[in-house]
Amino acid sequence: MKLFVGLGNPGAEYAFNRHNVGFMAVDAIAASYGFSAWRNRFSGLLAEGRLGGEKVLILKSQTYMNESGRAAGEAMRFYKLEAQDVVVFHDELDIAPGKVRVKVGGSSAGHNGLKSLTAHLGNDYTRVRIGIGHPGHRDRVVGYVMHDFSKADYDWLEPLLGAIADAAPDLADGANDKFQSQVAHHSRAGDEPPKPKHAKTPKTEQATAKQDEKPEPKGPLAGMLRRWLDS
Repeated sequence: MKLFVGLGNPGAEYAFNRHNVGFMAVDAIAASYGFSAWRNRFSGLLAEGRLGGEKVLILKSQTYMNESGRAAGEAMRFYKLEAQDVVVFHDELDIAPGKVRVKVGGSSAGHNGLKSLTAHLGNDYTRVRIGIGHPGHRDRVVGYVMHDFSKADYDWLEPLLGAIADAAPDLADGANDKFQSQVAHHSRAGDEPPKPKHAKTPKTEQATAKQDEKPEPKGPLAGMLRRWLDS
């Protein structure tokens, strides 16, 4: 049995923040493989299902990011799991948008969710590090991660979530390198971060209104992403 833990903050106001991409990843997995309905367990929301031949529990802590380890620790102890059975999905500033890296152990690199998990689980859990890019200066980090993904981010976010879901059985099977390779291949995310679009002419009121519109998802996860945006 494996425990997949998505990191994020509960509540509609945080649902589409960059910091919540861990929640988005496990939501995509649960939706793609027909996991059970979410239920309140272990200070979080829990769903159950199978990935390949492995039973998998998916947990989204409802204690806010800096207490994520409390929920995961409760679940791990209840099911008599070890840290090696836990896979955590989280945002990573030091990886380019649309890229994913998997590793076991390591430092928290200032991530409050990982700090809490390590305090409650030890350090031997697997981390699925989902790149969101860096704002360029540490003083801008908090505002950046707590802000919603932009419309331009859809170029890589939606295919990436689909690729993570497609390759999830490899992760459940412990084939971390294969998972990472499959995600890189199937997401087809660009090698460069999305480039900002600079207006060449003054904006009219109509152009401004159009730019402020919420992004419109179109791919296989469109329904789920649209619900996040409309919440």
